[in-house]
Amino acid sequence: MKRVLSSEQALARFACDMVMALRPGDCLLLQGDLGAGKSTFARAAIRALAGDREGRMEVPSPTFTLVQTYDLPLPVAHFDLYRIADPAEVDELGLGEMLETGVALVEWPERAAGNLPDGAVRLSISEVAGDPDAREIAIDAPVEFAARLDRSLAARAFLDTAGWGDAQRQFLLGDASTRAYETVWRGSEIAILMNAPRRPDGPPVRDGMPYSRIAHLAEDVLPFVAIDQVLRDKGFRAPEIFAFDLDAGFVLLEHLGNGSVLDTARNPVVERYEAAVDCLAAMHGADWPRLVDVAGRTHQVPEFDLPAFLIEVELLTDWYLPRVAGHALPEPELDTYRGIWTRLFDIVDAGEKTLLLRDFHSPNVIWDDSADGTDRVGLIDFQDAMIGSPAYDVASLVQDARADVPPDLQHRLLDRYCAARRTAGDFDEDAFRLAFAVFAAQRATKILGIFVRLDERDGKPGYLVHIPRLQAYLRESLRHPALAELAAWYGRHGILDAKPERR
Repeated sequence: MKRVLSSEQALARFACDMVMALRPGDCLLLQGDLGAGKSTFARAAIRALAGDREGRMEVPSPTFTLVQTYDLPLPVAHFDLYRIADPAEVDELGLGEMLETGVALVEWPERAAGNLPDGAVRLSISEVAGDPDAREIAIDAPVEFAARLDRSLAARAFLDTAGWGDAQRQFLLGDASTRAYETVWRGSEIAILMNAPRRPDGPPVRDGMPYSRIAHLAEDVLPFVAIDQVLRDKGFRAPEIFAFDLDAGFVLLEHLGNGSVLDTARNPVVERYEAAVDCLAAMHGADWPRLVDVAGRTHQVPEFDLPAFLIEVELLTDWYLPRVAGHALPEPELDTYRGIWTRLFDIVDAGEKTLLLRDFHSPNVIWDDSADGTDRVGLIDFQDAMIGSPAYDVASLVQDARADVPPDLQHRLLDRYCAARRTAGDFDEDAFRLAFAVFAAQRATKILGIFVRLDERDGKPGYLVHIPRLQAYLRESLRHPALAELAAWYGRHGILDAKPERR
């Protein structure tokens, strides 16, 4: 890849775009003559990683120290090898150790020929004849990194089209899917960039279909844009969308703030959970369209059907049980398990249906103290929304997988929700409370499987800390008489007492 950059500012912006493509283990080798711009690039990259929008962070040259490290969310080490006497000195400087958890920027890499990691990215900077301000960038990178960089440059092109071409970018977070988010600034304005390339189909798992299709997971950004549109049309606090590209998978949206429904100790703030429950009650009293038109395309909001319901609870038998029991479940027991859940689904499927967001819990509820009513409750992460029982989203909040909601607060929130629904009109409270027990158990069951999968398949063991909380929630839900058969099955297989260890 080659690119001509017109100025030092353009070089710094390119460094920021390249930073957005970095992952732990990446090593950038910066080559060029004295004065070509290697240090300018490195300084801009480090400031971008640090979120230093004002350019005030001191980034000293490591000419004499040889290496300068920065303890950032993505740790970075800046090497200058001009003064090393032997290529083997690179090992003594700790390059290999740094790449285990962070990234490295290496100036004068030619001084350590043969002692640099395989798969490093080579970036050559050179002057452009006749234009002292311009620089030509030539990049030689592995295919996987080149794809990441192309995606980052596509994001910059999208921002340019949206009128944010000079925006500063900072990585915000990624999730378990292919989605990632950035915070972007244009002067004093701030927005969120969703980067969500179309999800490729995984391997078939049942009836020739991948898991994502059976579970009705969003495969592109169309569902997010569509659900955002209907939520805002109904007066709920979803982010305003400033620009989107359905084909490329980019959305530029309003930053709703950093307010949380949890306190600094990650405990529920009662008033905020109550407001979130009020928001759900208002949502569940509204009528929602099944078809949503967006820019000439139509999104059909899927039904939370039996295949989706079962494929989620089978995450427990696919991942959690083999981990704690050491072997797969025999097919007759698996058939029994499916049969129990099928009968429970038939009960709740006959009840009330509404729009459910599917992940209505503390990480996805943004609190705004300056607003009133339901406007205090900001809604994000609803691209997998479906039509189903209102009890699902209530269970997501009341039995929050990421925060301890004490039993007395669970009961208080349930009572508040039911009172709000009764006041608004016809509401079958007994049917709802039964559905709540079923969906609370179903969601906890699903997440137990997901958290073990995140550890085993994706190398993310941090989620295992939440398992005792989920087991406690399950015990609470399984007390409902309608779940006695399921409670007995879980008891036989030790679901509520198992302690999956980190691997």
